[in-house]
Amino acid sequence: MNWILLIIAGLFEVAFASCLGKAKGTTGTEFWMWMAGFLVALTISMGLLYKVVQTLPIGTAYAVWTGVGAVGTVIVGILFFNEPADFWRLFFITTLVLSIVGLKMVSTH
Repeated sequence: MNWILLIIAGLFEVAFASCLGKAKGTTGTEFWMWMAGFLVALTISMGLLYKVVQTLPIGTAYAVWTGVGAVGTVIVGILFFNEPADFWRLFFITTLVLSIVGLKMVSTH
């Protein structure tokens, strides 16, 4: 169950990073709505990470959390923010995913 919560925490990291990306080009009420989304997603992500590290090693949990967030944010950037999807970028994202899977496989919890 903690691994599922850790993945969900990583997805909320994607959400808060995406909210920052959307807030970047806005003003007024729209800006504050994206910032509210950022704060909500940040709070949920950190709360879940805190819960998970009660049973999983902090080094593993943090690495997986940031890895899920990084991979997800790159995918969101490619799909919604017109960021490049060249070979090397996709290659290194793939190696990051494989590293996350590897950490799960060698974890004792």
